[in-house]
Amino acid sequence: MKMLLRKLPWLIGTLLAVSFFTFMLVSLLPGDPAVLILGAGGVSPEAVAALRLELGLDRPLLIRYFDWLGSALTGDLGRSPMTGQLVMDAILARLPVTIQLGLMAIVIALAFAIPLAMLSAYFAGSRLDRTISGVGFALMSVPGFMMAIFLILIFAVNLGWFPATGWIPFSVSPGANLKNALLPALSLAMIELALYMRLLRTDLIDTLQQDYITLARAKGMPSWRILTRHALKPSSFSLLTVVGLQLGGVISGAIIVEEIFALPGVGRLLYQSILQRDLLMVQGIVLFIATAYVLVNFLVDFCYSLLDPRVRYSD
Repeated sequence: MKMLLRKLPWLIGTLLAVSFFTFMLVSLLPGDPAVLILGAGGVSPEAVAALRLELGLDRPLLIRYFDWLGSALTGDLGRSPMTGQLVMDAILARLPVTIQLGLMAIVIALAFAIPLAMLSAYFAGSRLDRTISGVGFALMSVPGFMMAIFLILIFAVNLGWFPATGWIPFSVSPGANLKNALLPALSLAMIELALYMRLLRTDLIDTLQQDYITLARAKGMPSWRILTRHALKPSSFSLLTVVGLQLGGVISGAIIVEEIFALPGVGRLLYQSILQRDLLMVQGIVLFIATAYVLVNFLVDFCYSLLDPRVRYSD
């Protein structure tokens, strides 16, 4: 509770700053936002004037910001002038696809990264360690879109095991849904796998040199128990931070991958909105992503106290 009270003002201040700079995304663009949204060619002055009135561009900046903030707090992020769809409805309709894709990518990455990091740390300096580290560096050097194209060529075009594009909701067919989501999730997971593995390996090597680990070895405790019970938990701080950031940034990280695989997610919606100059939709999605980042980081702080009681006691 003390930690919550101490960090709550920081959380509120950060969210206010995020909302203000997101609002300024439209207000500080060069030129008239209404003209930018509607396009300069073939648009009547009446249409521009009507959109300016709808957006409240004739009012002072701070008044417009607080009106927009009040609406955003109730879930109203405005209506797209391009499609007529409510921004929040558009985000929520596509959010399940992006969340599933991101969670699958993180689960796949952790499932491989944790055991590989434990092996690499336990046999630090060995040929096995160098091989695992070399593969990790190779994966980190491959951009996500290149990994996506490579997986499509191998598993969709050549082998025909998975579809190259498209999406089937989980409620319609769980099997087909997972089949459609696996390649995109792998595209995102490969890079995260290498990052998770490198971070956890470094922390595990430091932890395995601690006195209590030496004592556990002297007592004859099995190596697998030392690694899983005594070394893994206190070595997970950096990994937890990065995973938390990835949970918050899953939308932004999936933009290119969703476009390549033609997935109806929030990332693809943002990409298409940018191309269509749908500034209100872009504004709403950016606010949604930034808020997710801040809230997830806030939750990560609480998870620290679960991993290490010293953090809880120090608060």
